[in-house]
Amino acid sequence: MTTLVLPLTEAAAEGPSPLMPHTAEIIFGFVFLVLLAIAFAKVVVPKFEKAYAERTQAIEGGMNEAKQAQAEAKAALEKYNAQLAEARQEAAKIREDAREQGAQIIAEMREQANAEAERIVTHARTQIDAERTQAVASLRSEVGHMATTLAGRIVGESLEDEARQRRTVERFLADLEASESARQAVGTDG
Repeated sequence: MTTLVLPLTEAAAEGPSPLMPHTAEIIFGFVFLVLLAIAFAKVVVPKFEKAYAERTQAIEGGMNEAKQAQAEAKAALEKYNAQLAEARQEAAKIREDAREQGAQIIAEMREQANAEAERIVTHARTQIDAERTQAVASLRSEVGHMATTLAGRIVGESLEDEARQRRTVERFLADLEASESARQAVGTDG
């Protein structure tokens, strides 16, 4: 141990150690560090605190605005969904009303078409009956005239008497109709 102590004491006797700073430097460094800390605490820290508070306030304000915007968006979405549901119900009602009106219009048109068809059929039957009556009358007069002319030629005397002519024609046509009816009855039986 004596060998170790000896070099230290010798170093102390030789002068200040290059590793050890001077006492004045240590005091000056300590005072400067305290002044620097005070200046930092008085000037820089309040600015940092102010910036931190502003940033915190801005973030909280942004979060509040975001929450408010989110609440407004949610309310708008609910309102939109309600309007959409209402529009769907109204559209369904309109479609149902249109179907009912369409069915009613179709029924009315069918009714009108049936009435028009019935009117046309009735008119046609009336016209056919009138034409048949006219044709039968014309045919009777022509057949009567031809029959009396032919009978007059065959008999050799004139059948110009109108009453006799009418009776002869009526009898001839009645015989013709009876033979036609008999022929039809035989045709349906066979």
